[in-house]
Amino acid sequence: MTNMRVALHDGKGKMRLRKIDRPIVGDRDALIRVKSTGICGSDLLNYAENLTHETSPGGHEVSGEIVEVGKAVDASKIGQRVAVETIGQGLNCKDCWFCRQGQFRQCSNKAFNEGGGFAQYIKRRADGCYPIGESMDWQDGALVEPLAVSIHGLRRGQINSGDTVVILGSGTIGLTAVSAARAMGAGKIFVTSMHKHQAIMARTLGADYSFSPDDDELIEAILGVTDGRGADLTLETVGGSSQSILPQAIEVTRMQGRISILGGFHVPIILDWMKPLLKEHTIYFSSCYSVINGRHDFEMAIDFLSSTMSPLKKIVTHIVSLQDIQKGFEIASDKTSGSIKVQVHQE
Repeated sequence: MTNMRVALHDGKGKMRLRKIDRPIVGDRDALIRVKSTGICGSDLLNYAENLTHETSPGGHEVSGEIVEVGKAVDASKIGQRVAVETIGQGLNCKDCWFCRQGQFRQCSNKAFNEGGGFAQYIKRRADGCYPIGESMDWQDGALVEPLAVSIHGLRRGQINSGDTVVILGSGTIGLTAVSAARAMGAGKIFVTSMHKHQAIMARTLGADYSFSPDDDELIEAILGVTDGRGADLTLETVGGSSQSILPQAIEVTRMQGRISILGGFHVPIILDWMKPLLKEHTIYFSSCYSVINGRHDFEMAIDFLSSTMSPLKKIVTHIVSLQDIQKGFEIASDKTSGSIKVQVHQE
């Protein structure tokens, strides 16, 4: 059996290079040589809190080249440049009710996850590998996944042309949401940013207004633009342990407006539900991506990134090698570094 290099979290705050067996391709699988993997906020959480000693690699924002396929897969896929849907369709059973509806994230009989993109190779179902456009490079390919997350949140939130959209948070998902909302016809876009470089990037990507999360002028500005109503659609992209972000989402959203929650909360949240009840808010929870109205969010993300007009690549502020992944995690964890998206690239 052939070995491959991987980076594993040691449970003590370090990413260590190891050698493990390369995955064996099953009938419906593809083996992808990893070219680029983004470091996500969920990867940083594990790193920062020393949650576990990993035995298989993380990393789910992946692009690469298919080098081997199973016997049930068309051999012409070998050599394709792809963005890999690692979480849902890449592990799908194909046969359960959720898979038949295109809701692969909810698959009730997923394949065992043998590891992600912080490795030389990754194995996933071939139908979870989406060919990327000729104009896209590996850097773009690893942005497909976070962009698809934001597209899914906007589609779940029923975005309409001309909507006033408020995006709470300017991490990767908040910033990809700015780009997606602009491309999907939003009217005015407001965004909150903890750091100056995030605010600048949000404006570069299409936000009309940026505010600090605790700026008292935020709600006044939103009401001023909307004749006193508030946002039509608010996206919450922060999650974590914040007890203030959902009340803020409720505050800035108009009567009978919509709130789409994308952030992953890691502690119980105490919330007074009377205010959204009286405002008759519709609240959507949005997890990853799926097929909506016949199109997968990955397909929409690839179409967007294939456009020569897309400035989204600018959010990739740092690139490191797999050998230097520890440095990448340190940069991504330290926002004083000016980092937004750090990617791990391989030859």
